[in-house]
Amino acid sequence: MTVVIPRRGIVRDERTTPGLEQLRAAIAAGADGGAGIGALLGMTAESLEVGRAVFGLEPSPRFGNPLGTVHGGVLSTLLDSAMSCAVHTSLPEGAGYTTLELKVNFVRAVPIQGGRLRCEGTTVHMGRRVATCEGRITDQDGRLVAHGTATCMVFAPPTGQ
Repeated sequence: MTVVIPRRGIVRDERTTPGLEQLRAAIAAGADGGAGIGALLGMTAESLEVGRAVFGLEPSPRFGNPLGTVHGGVLSTLLDSAMSCAVHTSLPEGAGYTTLELKVNFVRAVPIQGGRLRCEGTTVHMGRRVATCEGRITDQDGRLVAHGTATCMVFAPPTGQ
């Protein structure tokens, strides 16, 4: 069963983890202006559930490269955010993570005024020390723009304090 969080539109699955709840709380706390890279780029969380995170982004002229399209670094950041947050949703209490490796394939150029982008990240493998994930960015017409994979290092929760 899925539930929509009022005011944010985030879809919730009945299954939960401490990592998912922590991520939801962090996003809710930043709802009025936000913090970090997501706020800087104007990313919005559209859906969060165990093993899956979906973010949206509206391209703007400030994301442009010299060719007049969205810079690949912005697309890479969107992929890294969705994929690693998918890992975050699967973490146990007190665990952390960081991206070790990021691979991005750009399929088509994104015009600066090309309409809203949607990026879905999912976990592929969730181990005690390593997690892998994949993601896809689509444009407003549902066409694939870029896709990628990432490897994350998982940090175990601190013991005996």
